Amino acid sequence: MDTKLDKFDMAIIKALQEDGRLTVTALAERVGLSNTPCQIRLKKLKDQGYITGFVALVDKTKLGLDHVAFVQVTLSSTSSRALATFNEAISHIPEVEQCHMTAANFDYLLKVRTRNMAAYREVLGERISTLPHVQQTSTFVAMEAVKDV
Repeated sequence: MDTKLDKFDMAIIKALQEDGRLTVTALAERVGLSNTPCQIRLKKLKDQGYITGFVALVDKTKLGLDHVAFVQVTLSSTSSRALATFNEAISHIPEVEQCHMTAANFDYLLKVRTRNMAAYREVLGERISTLPHVQQTSTFVAMEAVKDV
């Protein structure tokens, strides 16, 4: 059963969001705890699912992936089965960085990242548009990331 987070738990989460490579010693110092209590709290935060993992944030533009498009997807059916089928299928398209079900006049909002417009067009036409229950898509191309992460 989850417990409420206190100021130390929140400080641990904030510190790790800023630098996920902190050692327990450095983390403990930053949040004002000794090593053992900090390590116990960190384990609790992981075990209870507050901290789900650690990743390296990568500059995608340096990797040549600087074309970002947001795609509205409307399904032909929103039955539980159709949603589950779409959710499973979209998870296998690596160019889709994010997929959110929405409460709007469309069903999903996708963030798609590719090398260029030609690569995006291929992903849209050959992969996204052919997914189960996709009725319609609408694309919005990002010109600049003002805030990302």
